[in-house]
Amino acid sequence: MSDVLDQVWRSDAAGMLGVLARRLGDLDRAEEALQDAVAEALLRWDAEGVPENPSGWLVTTAWRKAVDRLRREANGREKLAVLARTPPPEPSGDDRLALIFACCHPALAEPAQMALTLNAVAGLPAETVAAAFLLPQATMAQRLVRAKRLLRDRGVRVEVPQPEEYAARLPAVLTVLYLIYNEGYLATSRDAPQRRDLAREALDLARQLTGLMPAEPEVAGLAALLELHEARAATRFDAEERLVLLEDQDRSAWDHSLIHAAVRRLARAAAYDRPGPYQLEAAIAAQHALAPSYEKTNWGVLRTLYDSLRMLRPSPVVLLSRAVALGFVDGPAVALAEVDALAERLEGYRLWHATRADLLLRLGRKEEAVEATRRALALATNPAERDLLARRLDNLGA
Repeated sequence: MSDVLDQVWRSDAAGMLGVLARRLGDLDRAEEALQDAVAEALLRWDAEGVPENPSGWLVTTAWRKAVDRLRREANGREKLAVLARTPPPEPSGDDRLALIFACCHPALAEPAQMALTLNAVAGLPAETVAAAFLLPQATMAQRLVRAKRLLRDRGVRVEVPQPEEYAARLPAVLTVLYLIYNEGYLATSRDAPQRRDLAREALDLARQLTGLMPAEPEVAGLAALLELHEARAATRFDAEERLVLLEDQDRSAWDHSLIHAAVRRLARAAAYDRPGPYQLEAAIAAQHALAPSYEKTNWGVLRTLYDSLRMLRPSPVVLLSRAVALGFVDGPAVALAEVDALAERLEGYRLWHATRADLLLRLGRKEEAVEATRRALALATNPAERDLLARRLDNLGA
């Protein structure tokens, strides 16, 4: 029974939490009530069977638990007077978006926005979010508590804001959707290599956002980017859940109809002539998706796109990705010099070491490549990624 509940939680938690938070006006209260409902489900579903609408059952039970809790609290009586006359809420399509917009309220600092959304919307536990931010679990737990308290004290409603408020929250909303997708695409947890449910959830939310903001090209750019990644999701792992790199994937098994739909979406976004980083990332992904083979990828175009992306988002990770393209255009020695220049900023990043290892190997510097691969393995947490790096070391005779 716990497996059924786990499946329902993975697919519907954000929507359930969103509708409860919207109606209760308090994210903390909504989380407590939903946790109480899950505890009751564990006790009752074994004996009574799984209800026909499990998420509806959980929301109704959580609503009852919240009302009961308010009835016991002196400071909840005023709210109880309103809620007691209100029927249990029914989840709707925009509950998850409403929850994301609330978590990305400008009253919160950006790190708190990111952490709260990953926790509340993606359902990642505090320890996983802490690992993503390279923070102790206790520090992250305190950050989440403070963020929820600030939203409550400010009276922030869990709802999709008015159109005039979109601009203030949109950058954070796009960032967290991308973070959620990336967590599904390649999980930071040691428990599973990927979470397809989380990736699909982020893609669905990005598509919903395009409906809400049809004239915002960066929203379309993000949706196109996620669609291009999703188009090759079936080939990224083999039957034994081992990671398959882009150059080794079976391109005939990619979802080419989704690729072309994403490219059309991207072209419509580009017609607004307001380029942004998500549109450029989507253009980069499109180059990979449309190339007939890895060897025939147009690395010169990719380097140009990365140059444009660097102007808009000059992060060290963008520079690292640009160096990969550079290695195919100007050679591994030029690329390695670019990568080594990022040492101070990316020393603790596993992909920096993995990229160095690849370039060093291409230059015939095997011993240094082995050491760089070992460093990457020490920093990797995803089980499939660790397996790939371990296999590389075996192949190098290390």
